Amino acid sequence: MQTLKRAVITGLGALTPIGNNVTDFWNNLVAGKSGAARITKFNPDPFRTQFACELKEYDPAKFLDRNDIRKTDPFTQYALIAAQQAVTDSGLDFSKMDPFDSGVIWGSGQGGMLTFEEQVKEYTLGNFVPRFNPFFVPKLIANMASGMISIRFGLMGINYTTVSACSTSNTAIMDALNYIRLGKAKVIITGGSEAPITEASVGGFCAMKAMSTRNDDPATASRPFDTERDGFVMGEGAAALVLEEYEHAVARGAHIYAEVAGAAMTADAYHMTATHPEGLGALQAMKRALEDAELTPRDVDYLNAHATSTPVGDLSELAAIRTLFGEAPEHLHISATKSMTGHLLGAAGAIEAIASILSINNDIVPPTINTSNPDPAIPAGLQIVMGNAVQKKVSVAMSNTFGFGGHNGIVVFREVK
Repeated sequence: MQTLKRAVITGLGALTPIGNNVTDFWNNLVAGKSGAARITKFNPDPFRTQFACELKEYDPAKFLDRNDIRKTDPFTQYALIAAQQAVTDSGLDFSKMDPFDSGVIWGSGQGGMLTFEEQVKEYTLGNFVPRFNPFFVPKLIANMASGMISIRFGLMGINYTTVSACSTSNTAIMDALNYIRLGKAKVIITGGSEAPITEASVGGFCAMKAMSTRNDDPATASRPFDTERDGFVMGEGAAALVLEEYEHAVARGAHIYAEVAGAAMTADAYHMTATHPEGLGALQAMKRALEDAELTPRDVDYLNAHATSTPVGDLSELAAIRTLFGEAPEHLHISATKSMTGHLLGAAGAIEAIASILSINNDIVPPTINTSNPDPAIPAGLQIVMGNAVQKKVSVAMSNTFGFGGHNGIVVFREVK
């Protein structure tokens, strides 16, 4: 029987609404800073929701050359920037490796949404004259981020993009874990990127009445578990993780942030957009991820909840957590970092993976902000960190993601001793 190899994280990169690098992201997360504000990318006045968590002081020309910017959609640009940060952080020199030993497994739920909108507008406003940009298709397709990352670093191994709605990044991380376990790769750059703050994307979610309409106070709009929560706040950005085979990392003296201990996916098989009201799929995904990691619920110190600030979704997740962890799990602290970053859709899991990993490295549980009136339906005994971060020993962290279509993706991280 094949002995499974271990996968560890040796590099991190982040481009988020509350920080354009890992350090700023983490500091603002711990400080409880909101990334939400009125949309600046287009005139939001006609829309029910007029705010989002946009990147701040972002200029692609600071990171990429003009040719790359011209040929890529923002979601690919975000991916390239985060990946470069992660590779630099890892200290890897790919020129000293077999190029077929390294690959990219990336995630994006929407791909080049802005490119699609712009090209359709040009077509219709031009009286349906077919003058499409020759880069239309390459900019649009969701796998282009993984392709461009591989081109940037000369990685000729495993390369593809996952799509499982808001579980997309966790799917990518899980796949990277499994390929390394099986000895199919020594290094995989993984994570996710999303650039969904466009007129069509915002309009579509507004039509579903899925987003908050707290236009008078965007900074407090994302309020997971609060009685007055009224929907999620859209976010944009990217996060990248360098996953590396443990022995390879040790041999080169790499700094190891944490180990990817286990992961699992399930399907609700219930509804196109709603989570199972009892959280049955979520429960099984968490349970199986812990089994994969050879851990028990008692081992988990911090749980980064999916918690998007929707009326049904938040409570169904807590119901599943209560069932798995028991009535009063004193060891477990829970928080919802989307209250600060917004919901980055397909990139959410990658951003929250970094939050989970850094909670282990710093022994800090970041807070849930804006939850001033906790929903009385929250199961008693669950410790949700509200308002301020909590200092505590964190050896194991779990990150939950759930997506339209009933996708449940869970990843478990632990410290390496």
